[in-house]
Amino acid sequence: MHIDKIRDKIPQKLHEAIAAAGVSELRPAQVKAISAGLLDSKNLLVCTPTASGKTLIAELAAVSAILNRKGKAVYVVPLKALATEKHSDFKKRYGSFVRVALSIGDFDSSDPYLADYDIIISTAEKLDSLIRHHAPWISAVSVIIIDEIHLLNAPGRGPTLEILITMLRQLLPKAQLIGLSATIGNPEELAAWLDAELVIDSWRPVRLHQGVYREGVIHFKK
Repeated sequence: MHIDKIRDKIPQKLHEAIAAAGVSELRPAQVKAISAGLLDSKNLLVCTPTASGKTLIAELAAVSAILNRKGKAVYVVPLKALATEKHSDFKKRYGSFVRVALSIGDFDSSDPYLADYDIIISTAEKLDSLIRHHAPWISAVSVIIIDEIHLLNAPGRGPTLEILITMLRQLLPKAQLIGLSATIGNPEELAAWLDAELVIDSWRPVRLHQGVYREGVIHFKK
């Protein structure tokens, strides 16, 4: 699907920013997400391969909500390095008209300055801390994106992420929740828990080949 097909569904500035980034055709997962209610504030669980376009799905929801004055967006990632990378990418693409903040530091602060920003990129642990410190701007969040949501099953990080999602759903019952992952063993169960539409697609930009390496030769599966 060409991005012009959704021109009337997203703000003009967002459409222009996506086009300027070189995106002209929406990928299958993105089309499915839009059909499932992405731009209508529906909760979504998106399970598609790496590099299939999950981040743009999140961006479409977050930036649309901001430009339509529905509220802020929080983008939750598992690692500080990934948060820094997303912050750089989002500022480059949307920084001329959306205020993007990175919050991954001091766990003993409510970071009141974040009230002046539109997209807040954070780790689960930091956002959990912000909620527990009663950050006043939390109530203005309208879109919640959880990247690598399969880490709910991780022994160390999983419990914090599960509690965080539970608290966010209680504090922000009307907020749109979007979970992103390339690997979920029980997507139907997780989607039901999140009260979300399930978006599954197997398309990937580079074909995946399976094979066995033996004595200097790779024997690919036919």
